[in-house]
Amino acid sequence: MESGAPDDSGLTDGERVERANTTFYEAMERGDLEALSGLWLDGEDSGVSCVHPGWPVLSGRGDVLRSYALIMAHTEYIQFFLTDVEVSVSADTALVTCTENILSGGPAESGGELGPLVGQLVVATNVFRRTPEGWKLWSHHGSPVLTGAGEEDTEPDEVPPT
Repeated sequence: MESGAPDDSGLTDGERVERANTTFYEAMERGDLEALSGLWLDGEDSGVSCVHPGWPVLSGRGDVLRSYALIMAHTEYIQFFLTDVEVSVSADTALVTCTENILSGGPAESGGELGPLVGQLVVATNVFRRTPEGWKLWSHHGSPVLTGAGEEDTEPDEVPPT
């Protein structure tokens, strides 16, 4: 166990995975790239992958961590409110699905104040693998939830046009 890490000896695997998932989002909120890096599987051949909303698939630990560094460098403020969190554990692999209710803002064009805040809804799938150091992220996939005009015209059992 890492020094300063909370004792999780009494937790179930599902609770440990949920804690790891929460820690991932907290590191993003703080802009703590070092902490975030420690949450991902080690090794360039580990099969790590990431899809940010609107981005192509990123493969390899280096590319994934560079993407987070880029996001953190261009985001002045970000906060995640996670809802619909579901955790499933099978042997040494765990799947977390959730809805990311995101509030973010960048720097203002002039002056030093925070720019306008923007809300975004993203559904995410996070895959974790058990390691001797605990549960580590193997893959993250985020897809935007599209909302807008015409939504009231679609019946719940209809498939929206693609």
